[in-house]
Amino acid sequence: MDLFEKIAANRGPLGSHSHYAHGYFTFPKLEGEIEPRMIFRGKEVLTWSLNNYLGLANHPEVRKADADAAAQYGMALPMGARMMSGNSNLHEQLESELADFVQKPDCMLLNFGYQGVVSIIDAMVGRHDVIVYDAESHACIIDGVRLHAGKRFVYTHNDMESLEKQLQRAKRITDETGGGVLVITEGVFGMSGNQGNLRGVVALKEKYEFRLFVDDAHGFGTMGATGAGTGEEQGVQDGIDLYFSTFAKSMASIGAFVAGPESVIEYLRYNMRSQIFAKSLPMPLVVGALKRLELLRTKPELKDNLWTVVRALQSGLREKGFNIGTTTSPVTPVFLNGQIPDATQITFDLRENHGIFCSIVVYPVVPKGVIMLRLIPTAVHSLSDVDQTIKAFEVVAEKLDKGLYSKTEAVPAS
Repeated sequence: MDLFEKIAANRGPLGSHSHYAHGYFTFPKLEGEIEPRMIFRGKEVLTWSLNNYLGLANHPEVRKADADAAAQYGMALPMGARMMSGNSNLHEQLESELADFVQKPDCMLLNFGYQGVVSIIDAMVGRHDVIVYDAESHACIIDGVRLHAGKRFVYTHNDMESLEKQLQRAKRITDETGGGVLVITEGVFGMSGNQGNLRGVVALKEKYEFRLFVDDAHGFGTMGATGAGTGEEQGVQDGIDLYFSTFAKSMASIGAFVAGPESVIEYLRYNMRSQIFAKSLPMPLVVGALKRLELLRTKPELKDNLWTVVRALQSGLREKGFNIGTTTSPVTPVFLNGQIPDATQITFDLRENHGIFCSIVVYPVVPKGVIMLRLIPTAVHSLSDVDQTIKAFEVVAEKLDKGLYSKTEAVPAS
């Protein structure tokens, strides 16, 4: 079959819904300043879908730093890849400050988070090595694992007994090949909101020889006493060998970093193909990240405000009988029972009749028969925002329980 004909015949599990979903349920357009209340299709909505955890996206000091840096440097400087012609003192300063913040000896900037994780995995392991990873790992980890030419084993999410069994399998292989073992998990899992059992993973180092790579995209800036992440939260930051996070969440920007031992970071600088052959992170993004990191360090009230909203939202939902799973982070999933047509009607109702905009997650991301409404609280939400949202959820949940939503797909007006 011709490749294009194959694609036309099978749009994929999500793409199969694009005829009615595109522009409303998928690829929606939020307009206006990045605030809790934005404009969607001409109406103001209370938005719970932006990973702007600390409210830095529209912070006046951040906006000024971004604008000043763009005016001073433009978006082209520095030209070329870091290795060839794209390095600068500011890039190195940001790396040094990030390393200090997450309590690691060294750090390397990355252009993008997703690309960075894939490339780190590719650079760290060869065909004689074994990867062991959590079953609920983010897509960027899965894609990185798929590139691995050697063996890889998956363990049941956060199940240390399952992990130990996979480590035993890995050891039998590496005893023969002479390779090493890389365990990969997340600090905060972005869908469920629960924390990776980093303490349990690190404890297994006493019995097994492996290195631990943690993707802490949702934990950096939100977890731990200083915001240094989930390892700090659980008291095992020293046990994380490679610590990764993106700037796309708490930092409200573009870019990422990986931190760890000097020798390993130096190795990555010379072996990560996605960085060797890619243009350096533009100077305004570097300067902007320095300002954002400064605010993370010097304004603990940002994280405090975030957690005030998180606690109010999550406790309020639980008190009203909603299932928010096992979250122990700001990520707040609300699980309902229903099919995809129910999910579309609920989302339409929330947006059109209650002015609530949140992300909708359906099969194949969650099991069939489950609808997940995913809320991302931020430091700039208010307690009145929380009250409005819980009341709206009560209304739609009651309609769902009574079977009042139609079983046909909602088709919003174009």
